Amino acid sequence: MKETTWKRLDYDRVKQLAADYAVSYLGKERIEQLAPLATLQSARRAMDETAEALGVLKTGASVPIPSLSGIETVLQLTGTGYVFTEHDFANIGLFLHGCNQLQAYMAAKRRIAPHIAAFADSMYGLTQLKGEIERCIRSGRVDDAASRDLSKVRRKLAANAEKIKTRMDSLMAKYRTLMQEQLYSVRSDRYVLPIKKEHRRLVSGSVLDESASGQTVYIEPSELAHLQHETASLRAEEAREEAKVLAMLTGLVEEADYELKVNVETIGTYDFIFAKAKYALAINARHVNLNDRGRIRLVGATHPLLGAGGVPLDFELGGRYDTLIVTGPNTGGKTIALKTVGLLTLMANSGLLVPAGEESDLSLFATVAADIGDGQSIEQSLSTFSAHIRNMVDILQAADRSTLVLLDEMASGTDPGEGVGLSIAILEQLHALGAKVVATTHFNEIKHFAARTRGFENARMEFDAETLQPLYRLRIGEAGQSYAFQIATKLGLSPAIISRSQELTAGLARESGPDDKWFGALVSYAEASESSEADSGAAAESEGEPAWEREDARDEFTETNKLGARPVRGEESGREGATKKPEPGTRKPEVPVRGLEVGDSVFISYLNQTGIVYATEDKRGMVGVMIQKQKCQINKKRLALHIPKKDLYPDDYDLDIVFETKQNRKLKKLMSRKHVEGISIIREPD
Repeated sequence: MKETTWKRLDYDRVKQLAADYAVSYLGKERIEQLAPLATLQSARRAMDETAEALGVLKTGASVPIPSLSGIETVLQLTGTGYVFTEHDFANIGLFLHGCNQLQAYMAAKRRIAPHIAAFADSMYGLTQLKGEIERCIRSGRVDDAASRDLSKVRRKLAANAEKIKTRMDSLMAKYRTLMQEQLYSVRSDRYVLPIKKEHRRLVSGSVLDESASGQTVYIEPSELAHLQHETASLRAEEAREEAKVLAMLTGLVEEADYELKVNVETIGTYDFIFAKAKYALAINARHVNLNDRGRIRLVGATHPLLGAGGVPLDFELGGRYDTLIVTGPNTGGKTIALKTVGLLTLMANSGLLVPAGEESDLSLFATVAADIGDGQSIEQSLSTFSAHIRNMVDILQAADRSTLVLLDEMASGTDPGEGVGLSIAILEQLHALGAKVVATTHFNEIKHFAARTRGFENARMEFDAETLQPLYRLRIGEAGQSYAFQIATKLGLSPAIISRSQELTAGLARESGPDDKWFGALVSYAEASESSEADSGAAAESEGEPAWEREDARDEFTETNKLGARPVRGEESGREGATKKPEPGTRKPEVPVRGLEVGDSVFISYLNQTGIVYATEDKRGMVGVMIQKQKCQINKKRLALHIPKKDLYPDDYDLDIVFETKQNRKLKKLMSRKHVEGISIIREPD
């Protein structure tokens, strides 16, 4: 699964970009094989090495990484009986020269990069091999000084060539009138005269070639034949002497096979480390703290593929909460935030520096798992939902305390009610397994669950609803919203359609069926939990209420929903917009309020929602509040007056328009005029 996760988090893209900074085949291979390390010690050491290399680069000096061009072939052929060529020895000579340069360079950087400078101490100078190659190979050929016999042969060749030149000058003067042009040529390594075809019998010698037109024949004069035969013999002797020199040098290379391999491996290591450092310099990456406790704290972090245009991300996980639920509108940056956390974790675990403040802290995880994207597959007949579930099965099987799980758009791809239930159950299981989780969602039920569950926290991506511009800033501790209606309105969608959409949304929430209890149940669960904490260990059971302090309270909620107040189903409220919500991010102080009246707008801090009072306080201190078309019983301690009734409605306003369904209002009006047999208004208890 790790390769799929790496691809989803752009880890492979990062490796490709880093590999572009490597100058050798071995450095590129090492980066292609880069992966998160198994231990905290090894990850820290790799990050320290990259940081030292970055410090060296910042001094402005160019690191003399030797070329490994041709060396891979040399090492593969060593010991096979192959005699290396002049070209091979030229590459070996350049490599050894580069090794000496790198050793001297790193010795000079020992003060600012002590760890990586020590790598050069393991390299071999191979002075004898280097000196012999430089003595024997010059300008890509075996030098005259390579051996005494070779020098003697080449002197003979030079003398013979001078004789041939002198004789050719004489012959050209002799046959000037018979020649097609006044110069001599070479055919098959032998000197010839270009003679007009009609005069060929006037020149004594052998015809070695003729022109394409047939008008010129190239004749080797008989006066030159013996000199040219002698030249051919000397050339063969020269080749034998050159082969002896090359064989001698090949033997020296084979004797130094181990030392050459050590040097090559060291060069590959340096290339690998400095490629990582060059990439770090390009993305403005830094050395950050690394732990193995699952603690993540990012300060001013950016996604490395976004460049300078990315908005810095501040993020925390693994402290007072292990699961963070991120909400906000589409294109608001939720997925980028998710990917940034995952990618920077993988980078740090691999020894790469990350684009974040030096005070940032990242954790080593044995597994980073991600469910990002719809994962549909025609070949495998997978729907979006099926792909998500298959991913979750794999994630749950592997999850433990050393796992970071990243989930994008939870509860998507299926019925929202069932999807929300599955999502919350999955989050609970991951939390029980000890995994660190970051998840994005649009569903209020998941936000409310996170708000009231220990170990969970909400966060939102900031969004300017007026300009429709995402701000890409993460605010932890607050739940966000999708801004669907605002975005649609700003983009020009008909007000009538917007109004109808709001009505339908309210209706769907109201009529979702008896099994869809998430909103009201979560409100009740949260209220019960708060009441339990306030009571500080009051009696476990009182007037039929459950013991909130019991460890299995959440299990009772998920199984039987016997946590007190229930949402009222099957009722409509008539007036759209009766509840007013505060600006995102604002929180009202939780202070005692005056006696609340029906029609007052109140703020429920732990839900970050407002509602309208439809029933005054009962003897248990519970107040009836309508929140988003649903009626709930909430303890007065959790309510703060938001807008008094008198500022919301005229004195003679009929509040039944807000709280009653149209059908019930009609029935009440009919019943107020006369008695009608068989007609009654039935309401579920709050």
